[in-house]
Amino acid sequence: MTLAYPSGSAKTSVPPAETPGAAGLMTLAVGVVVLAALYVGRDVFLPIFIAILLSFVLAPLVDLLRRTRIGRIASVLIATLTAVGIIVSLAFVIGAQVAQLATDVPRYQATIREKVAQVQAGTIGFTSRMVKDLGREIKKAAEEAPEAPTAAPAPAEQKPLPVEVRVPDPTPLELAQRIVVPVLKPLATTGIVFVIVVFILIQRQDLRDRLIRLFGSKDLHRTTIAMDDAARRLSRYYIAQLALNASFGVLITAGLWLIGVPSPVLWGIFAGLMRFVPYVGAFIAAAGPVALAAAVDPGWSMVLWTMALFVITEPLMGQVVEPLVYGQGTGLSPFAIVVSAIFWTWLWGPVGLVLATPLTVCLVVLGRHVERLEFLDVLLGDRPALTPVENFYQRMLAGDPDEALEHAEQLLKERSLSSYYDEVALKALQLAAHDAQRGVLTGEQIESIKEASRGLVTDLAEHDDVDPAPAEAEEDAAGATLSEKTLPKQPALPEIAPPPYELPPEWRGEAPVMCVAGRGPLDEGSAAMLAQLLAKHGLDAKVVPHDTVSRSNILGFEAEGVAMICISYLDISGNPAHLRYLLRRLRQRAPHACILVGLWPADDAVLRDDDLRAAIGADYYVTSLREAVAACLEVAHKASERHARNDETDTDEAKPLPRAGAAAQPEPVTSQP
Repeated sequence: MTLAYPSGSAKTSVPPAETPGAAGLMTLAVGVVVLAALYVGRDVFLPIFIAILLSFVLAPLVDLLRRTRIGRIASVLIATLTAVGIIVSLAFVIGAQVAQLATDVPRYQATIREKVAQVQAGTIGFTSRMVKDLGREIKKAAEEAPEAPTAAPAPAEQKPLPVEVRVPDPTPLELAQRIVVPVLKPLATTGIVFVIVVFILIQRQDLRDRLIRLFGSKDLHRTTIAMDDAARRLSRYYIAQLALNASFGVLITAGLWLIGVPSPVLWGIFAGLMRFVPYVGAFIAAAGPVALAAAVDPGWSMVLWTMALFVITEPLMGQVVEPLVYGQGTGLSPFAIVVSAIFWTWLWGPVGLVLATPLTVCLVVLGRHVERLEFLDVLLGDRPALTPVENFYQRMLAGDPDEALEHAEQLLKERSLSSYYDEVALKALQLAAHDAQRGVLTGEQIESIKEASRGLVTDLAEHDDVDPAPAEAEEDAAGATLSEKTLPKQPALPEIAPPPYELPPEWRGEAPVMCVAGRGPLDEGSAAMLAQLLAKHGLDAKVVPHDTVSRSNILGFEAEGVAMICISYLDISGNPAHLRYLLRRLRQRAPHACILVGLWPADDAVLRDDDLRAAIGADYYVTSLREAVAACLEVAHKASERHARNDETDTDEAKPLPRAGAAAQPEPVTSQP
């Protein structure tokens, strides 16, 4: 399919979208089958998932017991019995609190009736006034309307005969079934959970080996480290979450006890459990204590104090304590937390709502360590889906340079300008150059990327090529994303120190360094970045488009006062013939200038072939802007030293000053990738 573009833009053949293959359809089918199995078999899968989460919590305790020379089976049984004891104790406390609350409810009926009467009085009074006003308007409208003819009275209808349905009293067996079955089901589920926990803890190593065999048998070392790391991270996270929620429950219990709300332990346990529900769990837990406070206190002070307790405690725990314990977060995006809560609630009901965040964290950790499950990390994790390089290129393609600039300024808070150009901007321009070579970019898109790159260089002119201050870097690093932290951070280049030497005359001109763009459509952007970095280190530089040094225009190229020429190539495509002829033309126009070639793709064949480099004839070969700036500084410093020595040994017969790039200069150092 060929797309037509407006006049003046290139026409590009765009391949049609690929149809999903058999593998993609099979993956979709497997996903649908898994969801259906989880929904239909929730009575089976729910105890298994609860047991897996509980095993992550008990695993550190089992390891601690084993360090005391207790056998594996004994350690597992002790840890499991401890968990059973805690759960049974909590259930006993909850039952006692509920029973006590049930016996005290009749005492609160008078207060409840009085407050309901107050609310009804206010509501009814307001409603009655509205009804009276509406009635007056209706009556007024009826008096003004003409009278309608009186209809004949309708015949009286016969009233239906009343029918009474009597339900027989339940038999003792039916009564026992109604009471016992709701109690036996949770007890049976709890028993199944702890049986599975025992087997998981006993056979942890065997289960790990089976998962390694299933997901990563080709790289046992990497997969083993990944699985162990995932298990440790999940254990730490679940223990921390359990401790924080338990602490929240203790704070709520103590606060409600001080306020005077009945059954504070019951509401504290409920608040700790509901806090597993993201965002709204704590406030849902506040509904019971607030309603009970309204029933106990004749006034409204206890209600207000109870509401204030939850409103203050929950944000304090969520915004202050949790970031200190978890670090930067749970590893889930806010959208993923909401979606997972809806999904697991639909799948498994209220229990799924409580387990939503722990289960989703488990899936995200597996996605970060198991290659086949990486899509889970991309969909649910909080790490950026695109790397800084891909983000830069995508913003350029989308025509949004402002967002690219914002992203650049964020990265420049923790790295130097040259590091940002090398690690992000240049690599993004290389992606664009590669796409342009493949013909997938239109002429309009190429021009848009060129304009955006020039605008970015202009906007970053106020930034110096220095490392940020340590305090600023530490302060901003806390809010940096994971992909931003993984970029290699390099030290800034040293500044030129003018004393005790001064630059020689050929380096004091208007633009002693010429940054020549390669013949690629985006090479001029990399040349502009190099010129900006050179200017920040004390060397004036000028950007020269490739057309200026072409065969037809080389005679008009003004090389007077040029001490060094830097050529930038984003993609030379392994064919250096045009580069060799370009250097020949530049040598003819500027025979005394030192020539540097920047091949930003570090794996280019020119950099690996010594004979090919010698045939091209450049003085320096570099693979990054930092190396290019360092080479220019080196040549300038050597020229300064020669100039100073010539001044010191100046006699009646003045010696000619050797210029940069002449035969007298030391052998240049070639930068290898």
